[in-house]
Formats: sequence, C-alpha cells, structure tokens
Amino acid sequence: MGEKNLDFDRVIDRRNTRSLKYDFARERGIPEENLPLWVADMDFRVSSYIQEALERLVSYGIFGYSEVKEHYFEPLRAWLENRHGWRTEREWLVKTPGVVFALAAAIRAFTKEGEGVIIQQPVYYPFANVVKNNHRKLVISNLLLGEKDYEMDYADFEEKILKEQVKLFILCNPHNPIGKVWNKEQLEKIGDICLKHGVFVVSDEIHADFAFKRPHTVFTQIKEEYKQMSMVCTSPSKSFNLAGLQISNIFIPDKKRRSDFRAQVYATGYDEISLPALVACEAAYRHGEEWLDGVCAYIRENEAYVRAFLQDRLPRVRLMDWEGTYLIWLDFRSLGLSDKELNRKIIHEAGLWLDGGSMFGKAGEGFQRINIACPRKTLEEAMERLAAVFAE
Repeated sequence: MGEKNLDFDRVIDRRNTRSLKYDFARERGIPEENLPLWVADMDFRVSSYIQEALERLVSYGIFGYSEVKEHYFEPLRAWLENRHGWRTEREWLVKTPGVVFALAAAIRAFTKEGEGVIIQQPVYYPFANVVKNNHRKLVISNLLLGEKDYEMDYADFEEKILKEQVKLFILCNPHNPIGKVWNKEQLEKIGDICLKHGVFVVSDEIHADFAFKRPHTVFTQIKEEYKQMSMVCTSPSKSFNLAGLQISNIFIPDKKRRSDFRAQVYATGYDEISLPALVACEAAYRHGEEWLDGVCAYIRENEAYVRAFLQDRLPRVRLMDWEGTYLIWLDFRSLGLSDKELNRKIIHEAGLWLDGGSMFGKAGEGFQRINIACPRKTLEEAMERLAAVFAE
C-alpha cells in the first residue's frame, strides 16, 4: 500500500459538505460567492492511509466506547522524537478534543478567577476569548513589530507579569498569525522570566510540523526546570487536516499539574475521545510522513509564489517574514486605509474571505491573514482578485 493522495493541485469542491470554511459565509455576514482563505484547514484530501483506516473502521459498523493502548502512543512518541527530537513518556499524555479545550482546562486548573493570564498579540484570537470566558484577567504584551519581522518585548512582558500578578502564560510556538518560529534563545529568555516569577506556561505547538526556516523547539525540553512549570499542546489536526475529528495530545510532565489538569477535563463531563479520531491520529503518525512532506513542499512553493506576485503586482502590500505555519501575514498599512475600509474592500470588492488582522488584537490592525494550504489555482485566483482592487 502506497500513499495515493499526493495530488495537491487538484481543486476539490467543498461546498455543501457542512464545511465551516465554505458553507457558512452568509451566517457570518460574508457574501456566499466569496473565495474563502480564512480558517486554518487545508483544501487537500487527507493521507490515503488515514482515509483507508477510517474506511475500515466504518465497514466494521460498530462505534462503541473506545480507548487506546500502547499501539496509539508508540507512533505518537516516535513522531515527536524523530521529527522534533523530543522524548516523551506515556504517563505525561492527556487526550482532549482540541487545543482550545485544553487551554480552557489549564486556565481553570492553574489560575483562580480574576487572576492574570498573559498573551502576546497579535495572536490566535481564541487565546483572548478563552481567558475572558473563564473570568480571568486578560493581560496583553504586544510583540514588537520591526521592518519585516516581530520580536518578543521581554521588558514589557516581565513588567506586566509583576504589575498584573500574572499566573499563566499562553505561548504560541510557532506563532499564529505572524508565522514566526521562535528559536531556543528566545524561548529560553521568556521561559526564564516565567520561571523567575512562578508563571505556568501553556505552550500551543499545534503548528510544530510546519517549521520551515529553522527546526521547531519544544518549549518544555529546553530546561529540566521547565518540565515542572509547563505543558505542551500538540495535535494532528493542523498537520494532517483532521480538525473536524477533534483530537489533541497534551503533554504535562509534572504529576501534580497533570492531575489538576485532568480533574478540570473530567469536570466538563468529557471522558473518551471519539473512535474515528483515535484511528485517524494513529494512522497519521504511523504512516503520514510522505503526505506531510509533500504538503510542506507545496506550501513553501505557494509562499514563494505569493511573495513574487506581491513584488511584481502589489509592491505596497508587504509579506512579513515567514518561517512557519501555512498562514501568511500581509501588511496593507501603506495603503492608508482604515481597518474597517480595508476589510470592506477585501470582502465586497475583491470578493475574498480572509481573516482581518484586528481579530488577533489591536496590534493586528491593517494586516490580513491568508491560508495558503490550497491548490495553486485557488491561490492564483485570490491574488488576482487582490490585485484587481489594490494594484495602482
């Protein structure tokens, strides 16, 4: 059996498939004919190994309560070690239906109502939502924007921790939406600040398999001391396009922290992960490498195409330095438009559905996030629509 689903140029009609990306424009105030490149799922068919594993499951025809044994953990352990040099232990693992679910459980487990939780905007917008929805104090330390790139503002970060009595930090690594792959020095510097002030670190590493300019660094393995004050959130959902199946693998080395976290998961009434999710996850980590390598190569070519297109046709729209994820961050600020007017033009003149930068925090105003995990033909159409509106 060989990998079959490697034709990433193939355009698949996803409309009328209950797709959030394609079928819910009207409900979200977007014209139904707009081309969607917003939410972070891919327009590629999953690995044939995953598809065939799910087909075998469906043909069996019984979907009772299910759990996993060593055959689930072993390919996951091997993937993390071979791909990222991270040796994990089975007892560290807690399975959840998603990373945002895990963030909420961590906030409840490791902070009290009213205590500070710090994030670095612009950042994945559910970070702010999950803090506020759990009645914690949202503390923001904006990233520093340079000519082409972002950096962490360590002085502001530490000052906010002290001033706001922060107890927990949600780290985005690699960082969504800016496409930054934090290096070991940057992570160690921010980690040492958290260690010094007793701040627990929840590291969202869902995009770890899309680190292109440098290897991904797993936060908790940088120092032995970090194991007691951090947890790492992983998932096959981004890497293998399985978001709809809802499964994440959360690693918490510290026994007491893990027990507290698990108690919050159980308090929701949630017990077992769905059987299709378990089967798909195991197949992904056991057999999905060829498919993922192909996807990564295709995404890199898509980014190069967009960069060249902007230089040639839209030189005033700046593509920020891109190091990872399959999301690119475009800077429209030189056009002199308000955030509201920029969004109006993209939606109602260009006929596109993108993620406006302001949803990632005030620091994202004037930017747009684009998902480039799509066939080249789709991306070409999107860029031509942008050029038709914004080219001088």
